[in-house]
Amino acid sequence: MAKNLKIKSKLHDFQLNEIHEECGIFGIYSSDKKNVAEIIFYGLQALQHRGQESAGIAVSDGENILIYKDLGLVSSVFNEQNLAPLQGNIGIGHSRYSTKGKNVWKNSQPIFGTFKNQSFAIAHNGNLINTESLRNLQIKKGARFETTTDTEIIASLIETSEKESLEDAIKEAISKIKGSFSLLILSCDKLMAIRDPNGFRPMVLGTKGNNFIIASETCAFDIIDAKFIREVDPGEFIIIDEDGLRSQMLLPVDRRSMCVFELIYFARPDSYIYNKNMYAVRHKMGEELAKEAPADADLVISVPDSGTPAAVGYSAASKIPYAEGFIKNRYVGRTFIQPSQDIREIGVKLKLNPLKDMIKGKRIVVVDDSIVRGNTSKQIVKMLYNAGAKEVHMRISSPPLIYPCFYGIDMATQTEFIANHRTVEDIRKYLGVDSLAYLSIDGLVRAIGEPKADFCFACFNGDYPIDISEILKYDKFSIDNDEEKLTDNLKIK
Repeated sequence: MAKNLKIKSKLHDFQLNEIHEECGIFGIYSSDKKNVAEIIFYGLQALQHRGQESAGIAVSDGENILIYKDLGLVSSVFNEQNLAPLQGNIGIGHSRYSTKGKNVWKNSQPIFGTFKNQSFAIAHNGNLINTESLRNLQIKKGARFETTTDTEIIASLIETSEKESLEDAIKEAISKIKGSFSLLILSCDKLMAIRDPNGFRPMVLGTKGNNFIIASETCAFDIIDAKFIREVDPGEFIIIDEDGLRSQMLLPVDRRSMCVFELIYFARPDSYIYNKNMYAVRHKMGEELAKEAPADADLVISVPDSGTPAAVGYSAASKIPYAEGFIKNRYVGRTFIQPSQDIREIGVKLKLNPLKDMIKGKRIVVVDDSIVRGNTSKQIVKMLYNAGAKEVHMRISSPPLIYPCFYGIDMATQTEFIANHRTVEDIRKYLGVDSLAYLSIDGLVRAIGEPKADFCFACFNGDYPIDISEILKYDKFSIDNDEEKLTDNLKIK
C-alpha cells in the first residue's frame, strides 16, 4: 500500500453530516399460507432507520413473484391499495439507503431475476468490494445491467450460472463476491438467506407461530410479536420451504468482523446483538467514558437521539445529574437546499433547539456518539454557549473516526474526518469547548463485553478485514499520491 494514500469518494449530501447505514431487510415464510405483504410492511417500518430513500416488497404465491417498490419512506411508498395485489405466503422487503448506486427508482430493491425460467427476487444489505471486476466479467459474457447497484451484480451471477438448480447457482454466485452482504433471496417456493463470512451486517432469525422470519434486527420481530430464535451465523446459508428450515455453512469463516458501529449507533436501541440490548451496551459506553474522561460539571445532556443512552450512562457513573438539553424536531427530513453563508447554521437549528432555562449558567457535559467532520458539533457547542452555558465539556462515546468504511456505511472520506488531520487538542480548539475526550477502543470493547477480535474497527484504526485494494482502483474511489499526510498505519488484510 502506498505511503502517501489519500482516499476520495463520492459523497451524499446530509443534513447534520450524519452517518448512514445502507439497508434494512425483512423476509417471511408463512407455512399456514397466509398473505405476508402487510407483515413485511410493518417489519420494514421497524427497520426504517436503516434506510430512508426507497422501499420495496416482493411476494410469491407459489407460482409467480410480484414486486412493488418506489422512492420514499415505507409509509409513503405503501398503502392499502398497492399492498392488496401483493398476494403470497412468502416474501421479502427492503428499505434502502444508497452507498453504491444513485437514489433513483431503478436502483430500489428487491431486484427481480430469472434463472432457467425460474423467477427470483433479491434484497441486499451491505457493500461489495469487487463489484467492478465482476461487472466487467459479466459484461464480457454478454450480461446487461439496468442499475448501478452491486445487488444486480449478484443477481446477474445467479442468472448466468450453468448450475442445474437455483440453490447451486446462488452458492456459486456467493463464492465469487467479496465484501459485506446480508442477503434475502425469494424464489417461487423458497425463502433463502445468506450472511457474509465476516458477519459485517446483522441478521437474525425468528418465528411467529408456524412462520419463519429473517430480518436485519430483532426490533422488527417486536412489532409483529415474533419470537427471536438466534442470529444467522456468518457464512451461513438458510433455506426455508414447505419442508421447514435447513441450514449449512456455505462460506469458511476466517475472521468474524461485526461492524462495531452497529453497536455504537446504527442498530435501534431496543434491538439485540450478541444477545445484548443495544441501549444497555450504549449505556455502558457512557459509563466507561465517565471513568476514562471525568468532568467537573453540573449537568449531563445528550445530542439526541443517538447520544442519549451513553449520556445517561455517563451521568450514572459520574453522579452528575442528567437532563434534556435539546428538543429535537423529529419531523424534519433530509434537505438538499444549501443555506447561504449567513445562515449556515440553519441545518442544525431545524433539528435541535436548546432548552435555555436548563442550560443557562451551568457547566455542561454534552455526550454524542461520534464526530465526523466537526461542523455540526461546532454549531451545537455554539448553540449551548449562546443559551448561556458557563462551560461545555464534550464527550464522545466512540474513538476518533479516521478511516472511511468500504463495507456498507456512508460516513466521509479519509481527509474529511476531522480526527484524521487534527489532534484531540486541535479539535477541542476548533469546536471551542472547554474539554474534549473520546472513548478509547479498549473502553469500547469493555462496554461491549465481547472479544475485540469479533469486530471490525477499521474506521478507527485502519485495520480492514478484507482487502480493499480493488475498490481503490475504480472511479468511485481514487488514490492521490501527492497527499502530504502519511497513512503508514493503514493495515489491509
